[in-house]
Amino acid sequence: MFSTPSWSSLHLTYLCIHSFIPFTFLLHSIYTLYPSIHPSVHTSSPGCLRQEVLQLQLSAKASPKGVRNGVKGESGASDDDPTSDILSHGSSASECTSVVEEAVGGEQVDELTAQEETEDKLKQCIDNLMDKSAKTRLAGLESLRQAFSSRVLYDFLTERRLTISDCLERSLKKGSVEEQVAAAMVFTLLCIQLGGGDEAEEGFKMLRPIFTAILIDNSASIAVRQSCARALGVCCYVSTSEEGEDLIKSLALLESVFTSSYPNREGTLPTPKPGSPALHNAALQAWSLLVTLCPASRLAVLLDLHLPKLQACLQSSDVNYRITVGETIALLVELRRDIDEDFEVEDSESMCECLKSLATDSNKHRAKNDRRKQRSVFRDVLHYIESEDFTEEKIRFGVESVYIDSWMRRRIYDAFKEILESGVRHHLQFNPLLRDIFGLGLPLILDATVKANKISRFEKHLFNSAAFKARTKQRNKVRDKRADVM
Repeated sequence: MFSTPSWSSLHLTYLCIHSFIPFTFLLHSIYTLYPSIHPSVHTSSPGCLRQEVLQLQLSAKASPKGVRNGVKGESGASDDDPTSDILSHGSSASECTSVVEEAVGGEQVDELTAQEETEDKLKQCIDNLMDKSAKTRLAGLESLRQAFSSRVLYDFLTERRLTISDCLERSLKKGSVEEQVAAAMVFTLLCIQLGGGDEAEEGFKMLRPIFTAILIDNSASIAVRQSCARALGVCCYVSTSEEGEDLIKSLALLESVFTSSYPNREGTLPTPKPGSPALHNAALQAWSLLVTLCPASRLAVLLDLHLPKLQACLQSSDVNYRITVGETIALLVELRRDIDEDFEVEDSESMCECLKSLATDSNKHRAKNDRRKQRSVFRDVLHYIESEDFTEEKIRFGVESVYIDSWMRRRIYDAFKEILESGVRHHLQFNPLLRDIFGLGLPLILDATVKANKISRFEKHLFNSAAFKARTKQRNKVRDKRADVM
C-alpha cells in the first residue's frame, strides 16, 4: 500500500496487538517516524490507514495460533462512516463461520474414523478372551470393562453378545480369582449395555446358574462370591420384571447369604469369619436393590421378617456393613410408608436411640474417616425415621440433572455408580436404560450445527470492541479538535 521499505504489515500488526498504546497516539507516532506516509503526502482518504490498522488488528485476533494474515486490500469505506469498522468485522466473522462449518464436517469424519478404530480394538479384546494365556484374557476383560463403562455400545454388542457371554461363562467356571471377578463385572456391564431387553434376559438366564453355584459354595473365594452377588442383583434388576421367577429366586439366594449375620436365638451376633462382612454387605446391597421391584403384598412380609433382625445388626463390628444395614432400614421404612401413610415402626424409640448413638459415635478405637462417614449416614437415617426428612442430592451431567430425592433412588443410583464408576454420568446422558429408570426420557440430541453457529465469547468481544471504537471515533470528531488536524 505504501512505498516506504521499512513500513510492513507485520510491524503494524505487532504494534496493534502487543501494545496498550492508545490508537490515536500510535497513529501520531507512526506519522512522526515515517512522514512520507502522512495523509498530506497521499491523495487517498486519511481514513484508509486507520481502517487498515483496525482491520489488521481484528483479523490477527480472529486467526488461529501460528497463522499469519497478510494485509488486506484498502477498503473503500470512508472515515465519516461509523459503521465501516463493524462491517469489516462482519466479513471476518463470515470467514470464521465457513471455517467452523468445515471443522464440523471434519469432526464428523474424525468421529467415524475413531468409531471404527474403537470397534477394531474391541474385536481384538473379544478375541483375547479366548486366548490360552490367562494374562491375555485378564487384560482383555479389563479393556472391555473400561470400554463398557465409558461408552454406549448397544449396536456393536447386540451382534456379539452370545460370543461374549460364552467367553465370560468360561472365565467364571475355569478362570483364576482375578479373572472370575473381572468376568462377573464385565457381564454386569454387558446387561446394562443391552438395555434390559430380551438380549439381557437371555444372557442372565445363561449365567444365573453359575452365579448361584458360586454364591452357595462356601469354599469359593470371598472376592468372587462378593462380585457374583453384586452382579446377580444388578443383572436381575435390569432384566427381570416384578413377581418374576428370577426375582423371587434371586431374593431368596441373597437372603441366604446375609442372614448368616443375623443374631442367634439368644440375641447375640455371631463372630464374623475373615472377609464375611464384605460378602454380607454386597449381598444385602443387591437384595435391597431387588426389594424396590417387589409388589406391595410382598413388601409387608419382608419388612416384618427382616426389620427387627436388621436393627440388631446395627451393632456389627464392621463399619461398612453397619452403614448398609442403616440405609436398608431406611429404605424398607420408606417403601412401607409409600403403601401405608400411617405406618409406624415398632419399638421406634429403641431404634432411634440406637441410630442416635451411631450418629454421634466418637469412639477413638474407630478410624476417623469411618466415624465421619458413619455419623453422616446415620444422621440422615435418623432424620428420616423421626420426621420423614430426606437430604436431596442433585447429580448433573451434560446440560441435564437428576434428583436423588428418596432412599429408593439413592439405592438404585449407588448400585449403578458402583458398577459404572466414573462413566455413570455418560450413561445417564446417553443410555436409554438408565434414562428410563430415572425418568429422563429419550436421550437429548444436540445438533452440531447449533453448536457451530453459536457465537463464542471471543467473537462477541471482537464485535463489541469494533462497535465501541466506531462510536468513540464518531464522538471524538465533535469533541476533539485535533481530529480536524489528523
